[in-house]
Amino acid sequence: MLMRKVPGFVPASPWGLRLPQKFLFLLFLSGLITLCFGALFLLPKSSRLKRLFLAPRTPQPGLEAMAEAASHPLAHEQESPPNPAPAAPAPGKDDPSSQATTRRRKGWLRRTHPTGPREEATAARSSGVAALRPQEESIPFSFDFSAFRSRLRHPVLGTRGDESKEPQSVVRTQREKVKEMMQFAWQSYRRYAMGKNELRPLTKDGYEGSMFGGLSGATVIDSLDTLYLMELKEEFQEAKAWVEESFHLNVSGEASLFEVNIRYIGGLLSAFYLTGEEVFRIKAIKLGEKLLPAFNTPTGIPKGVVNFKSGSNRSWGWAMAGSSSILAEFGSLHLEFLHLTELSGNQVFAEKVKNIRKVLKKIDKPFGLYPNFLSPVSGNWMQHHVSVGGLGDSFYEYLIKSWLMSAKTDMEAKDMYYEALEAIETHLLNVSPGGLTYIAEWRGGILDHKMGHLACFSGGMIALGAEDAKEEKRAHYRELAAQITKTCHESYARSDTKLGPEAFWFNSGREAVATQLSESYYILRPEVVESYMYLWRQTHDPIYREWGWEVVMALEKNCRTEAGFSGIHDVYSSIPNHDNKQQTFFLAETLKYLYLLFSEDDVLSPEDWVFNTEAHPLPVNHLDSSSRAGG
Repeated sequence: MLMRKVPGFVPASPWGLRLPQKFLFLLFLSGLITLCFGALFLLPKSSRLKRLFLAPRTPQPGLEAMAEAASHPLAHEQESPPNPAPAAPAPGKDDPSSQATTRRRKGWLRRTHPTGPREEATAARSSGVAALRPQEESIPFSFDFSAFRSRLRHPVLGTRGDESKEPQSVVRTQREKVKEMMQFAWQSYRRYAMGKNELRPLTKDGYEGSMFGGLSGATVIDSLDTLYLMELKEEFQEAKAWVEESFHLNVSGEASLFEVNIRYIGGLLSAFYLTGEEVFRIKAIKLGEKLLPAFNTPTGIPKGVVNFKSGSNRSWGWAMAGSSSILAEFGSLHLEFLHLTELSGNQVFAEKVKNIRKVLKKIDKPFGLYPNFLSPVSGNWMQHHVSVGGLGDSFYEYLIKSWLMSAKTDMEAKDMYYEALEAIETHLLNVSPGGLTYIAEWRGGILDHKMGHLACFSGGMIALGAEDAKEEKRAHYRELAAQITKTCHESYARSDTKLGPEAFWFNSGREAVATQLSESYYILRPEVVESYMYLWRQTHDPIYREWGWEVVMALEKNCRTEAGFSGIHDVYSSIPNHDNKQQTFFLAETLKYLYLLFSEDDVLSPEDWVFNTEAHPLPVNHLDSSSRAGG
């Protein structure tokens, strides 16, 4: 197009503008553009235009849960729970910025770093942690593992004296024998059932079962800390690799809240505290989150079964026609859930178990006793059946261990424990005509004069708690612990196999023996050797090592098969009939307690560790005690 020439006008550009006019036009245009794009940042977060132009922030995994916990009403209304041992990143992962971080709860350092996918993958590779699936991404939290280790009073594996001076000592030989049994049990499982929940040694295959909601590898998780303790390094690396590569949490079945907590979460937590490997912490927390729907009840008392897919919950059908939760189940969450809060920053775990305590403190107890069945709807006892064995056992254990794990600051747990123990002594404790002390079962005031194998942990529990009892009761409790442990030994000594039955009675002139075949089986249970270990560490009476060695020999003779260890149907038969199952707790508990029985006292020292009811060591909170001592 031709431009008309105007007299006196000389175009400065193709648009017919002089240079100053062009400058003013461009200045106006740039200002308009700046104003428009700047306005985008003032639009609401949900603005479609903003989302069109601005890339969304990548959410950090776990922050949503932490924010939800912070906004939860209980997070502001309830006081902080007793702190378990402090925690922090594996060696070599310290960040100078952590020194400037805001201190939370008696000086525990926390920090959160926004990282991109590439940074996370690099960090995972450098720390030896396998890449995690999207639903198992890293949880933003830092744990100074080297600082945690520095607060322990003893080396985890003991002072490691010069064994070369006594290379053939009897105790060392016994300890090495237990280690060989563990190695054999693990290798048999790895060969025939790796990844399954349990080994069936007779048929040389694996067994899954239904109580873990589709989770696999229960034996792997339960074995981690035992393999580490016994320094079976190659086997531990095999187990760790399986957890990294094959332990999937995206399952959809119905699971036992109690069993998943004590075996899987307990095993993962202890593996993390022993090694600092991040994969164990992350999976423990994610699994803990999957258990939270069990607490969706009017009282906050969890039901025993949780559906991993739907988030629904229910009580066991056999528990008062599906109307009750079980004391030992909802009462054996406290140790693990406090550690889940400390390792995640999510207060919801601690709040759940604090509420259980609140309900139990409020409710009336018949004669000071805790019945085994409680309605999660009404908060009332459903039947006055009291047992220190099955259905009740680990509730009492977790009271005294909560006191110890808190570095003796959880006064509520301490008071509840000694009040319960006094009621048990008054109403359940008996001495047989033959002089055997036992804890009977109580049904509305009527006693069943029997003990279950599960109740035999109580000798060790009472010994563990004797030191912190009133001064005038300490010697009494030590003697009571010894007498109960002796009774449980008699249940072993009076069988043909020298292994104890599932339950034994004191009536009709028969003492410490099962009275029917349905109670005569032995499934590799640990409770008796658990008490031997605690009594040995407290008294150093050689009788407990002698009794422990008798158990080792009986296991070798009656339970060892070509492809692993198996329970037996009748302890009174000189020809064992195997049940074809190597229980996970045999590797987690029975062999661990036997190994500790023949080890020095500072190996997993009670000054530093408490064992959950599956024998997984969890650390004592030394930071809390040092803070208290310092002011």
